[in-house]
Amino acid sequence: MADSDSASYPPVIAPLSSRKENLTPISSKITDLNESRSELLTRIHGLKQDLQSWRSKLDTQVKVYRDELSELKKSLNVEVEQLRSEFQELRSTLQQQQEDVTASLRNLGMQDSSEEADESQSPKAEKSEEAQTLQLEENREEIQH
Repeated sequence: MADSDSASYPPVIAPLSSRKENLTPISSKITDLNESRSELLTRIHGLKQDLQSWRSKLDTQVKVYRDELSELKKSLNVEVEQLRSEFQELRSTLQQQQEDVTASLRNLGMQDSSEEADESQSPKAEKSEEAQTLQLEENREEIQH
């Protein structure tokens, strides 16, 4: 029976003071973890605010750049239209001058033929007029191209 008496004893439980010693490190770890968690949450909140601020600044810069580009585009379009208009005026002026020169040459040709009938021209004058006519025709071709 001695064996059965020894088997019926309750298991050995650690004394109460030993349990408190085990809980103290756990509670200090929990406290440290809570403090660390609070610090991390504070940092996360700060980073979120920084990110929001950065996005806001970036959006503002993008808007400013888009506005500037839009203004530059409008300005460039106005200048291009102005240049087109000026080139069109220049083209019209050159065409008118070309027509005037052509008409003047025709008139000179008619006058020359009537003068040739009355008196003969020197060969140098004819060569000079031919050279001028060729030069004018070359200039007209260059202008057209």
